[in-house]
Amino acid sequence: VQLQASGGGLVQAGGSLRLSCAASGRTFSNYAAGWFRQAPGKEREFVAAIRWSGGNTYYADSVRGRFTISRDNAKNTVYLQMNSLKPEDTAVYYCVADGSRTTLVGGGGRYWGQGTLVTVSS
Repeated sequence: VQLQASGGGLVQAGGSLRLSCAASGRTFSNYAAGWFRQAPGKEREFVAAIRWSGGNTYYADSVRGRFTISRDNAKNTVYLQMNSLKPEDTAVYYCVADGSRTTLVGGGGRYWGQGTLVTVSS
């Protein structure tokens, strides 16, 4: 699976962004998908994941209630809607796919896309 993330940019605190991740290669609908992020000087952290069917979603405590992950298997795309952004959300965001959502939630993943930078100004 090849993953291509887009949608990052500069936004003021309190604003919104929607990230997209387009998949190609293997049948994307067979995989759980998720987002991770890495802020400058910090370790990579799990943000959100969604099962292959889209029926179950999982979030880090730091983003729950503000971010929403979704997917459109017909378009081979997973999304991350980010609302009420905070300066601490500033990071490079990566989309990931794996056969297991448990692996994603646990911090791993088999297929990684390139990152897209999100910068939230105060």
